[in-house]
Order: sequence, then C-alpha cells, then structure tokens
Amino acid sequence: MPESTSPDPASRGTGRRKELLEIAGRLFAERGFRNTTVRDIADAAGILSGSLYHHFDSKESMVDELLDAFQRELFDEYDAILASDRTPLAKLDAVVRTSFAAIDRHHSEVAIFQNDAAFLAGYERFGYLDERNERFRALWIDLLREAVAAGELRAELDVELVYRFLRDTVWVAVSWYRPGGKLSADEVASQYLSILLEGIAADG
Repeated sequence: MPESTSPDPASRGTGRRKELLEIAGRLFAERGFRNTTVRDIADAAGILSGSLYHHFDSKESMVDELLDAFQRELFDEYDAILASDRTPLAKLDAVVRTSFAAIDRHHSEVAIFQNDAAFLAGYERFGYLDERNERFRALWIDLLREAVAAGELRAELDVELVYRFLRDTVWVAVSWYRPGGKLSADEVASQYLSILLEGIAADG
C-alpha cells in the first residue's frame, strides 16, 4: 500500500503553516474536500491564493497532512493500549475512550475522514487510507474475539456485526458532538459504553 507523502509530523513546524492547516481542516470538514478550493482557504486566511502555495503545493497536500498526522497519533495510542496488561474488555473500553478523545481533539480531521475518505482513497497518494482502515478493523475484531474467549462478552455474539455497530456508533458522533459542549468526550464515551456493555457483556 502506498504510504502518505506528507512530511513527518515532527517536521511540520508551527506558526502560520499550522494556522493555515487548521483553517483548511475546518473548511474541508464544513464544506467537504471537493467543494473547498484553494481560493476558499486563502480567503478565509486573509491571504492571496499564491501566498498559500509558499506553504503547500495543493489542497491535496493539506488534507494529506491533516489525515496522516491524526491517524498516526491515533494508532500510536491504540498500540499503547494493545501493549498494556489490561484485560481484553478493559482494552476495548480504552479504545472506545481514545476514539472519542480523538473526535474531541481532531474534530475536523475525523469529519473529513468520515465524509471524504472513500473519495480520497481513489487516488494513489491516499492509498494508505485503505490500509489503515483494514488495520483499524483488525484491531477491533481481535479485541472483541479476545473478550469473547476470555468470557467477558457473550459467546454467541456475531463479532463482525458488533464491530460494525461499534465503528459506526462511535465515529458518527462527529456529526453532532462539539468540543467544549455540555458533555466531555469521556463522559459521552462512558454513556456509550454503559449502553453497549449492558447488552453484550457476559452475565456476572
């Protein structure tokens, strides 16, 4: 699978470039990647379109950098959870909480991924999105199977179905969850987990 062509997160720098990425991310999330032009981003930033090209060669570079940085951070956190000595169910709990925290910290990036990943994955540059989707699926499926095997979840569960339910239930929250709202990301995660586990946890 192709890897992202965006620079390593540590080399991205700060200041104006970071500000431009945040503006682009907000517009991509609100309008959709295809409906957002370089001129839209430049106008929102109060600069000429040509000035934007001093920092990025295209809007594709901008969305690539946004998605790649977000996903690298997320998978680093997932990997730390998997490497811990938690039980399978506790790992699943932590993965759900981490996912909601990602929605809180990277709201625009999650919205872009939800709305435009299928379109972007059609381009070779973004081929890594499919690879990471499969990695994400394997992570959740394996955790669910381990929890079933450990007797922490009901034995008759259709793991694939539960995975799809979890995936869609968690990530679709980006459509209504707003950072700084009445409930924190962790409070939302707690309520989701309570609803979920009362239905699929093994008795006792």
